[in-house]
Amino acid sequence: MSSSPDFSLHKPPRLDIWQPLRQWIDHIEVRDRQFATFICHLIPCQCPFERTITLFGRTLIKIPPLCKLNPLYNELIALRVRALAFLSDICHEDITQYIC
Repeated sequence: MSSSPDFSLHKPPRLDIWQPLRQWIDHIEVRDRQFATFICHLIPCQCPFERTITLFGRTLIKIPPLCKLNPLYNELIALRVRALAFLSDICHEDITQYIC
């Protein structure tokens, strides 16, 4: 009996071209009120592409949120949350205007 290696259990390493940009976004520090406000205005609180198209009260098409297809979606949302936390905790600003 010859024992051949089973390569089906081993997945080849995947090259993630987005990893350097993900790390860069994750390391952005929010230390300024103007920058935090800019981030909150720049990054929407909900996906702007999600739509429900209706005609005479009947739903014809529902377009799902496409933001999750963005490879940087989680990092951008985390940056927005850090900006909101800075405005709320450090600047003691009312952040309800930035919440959907």
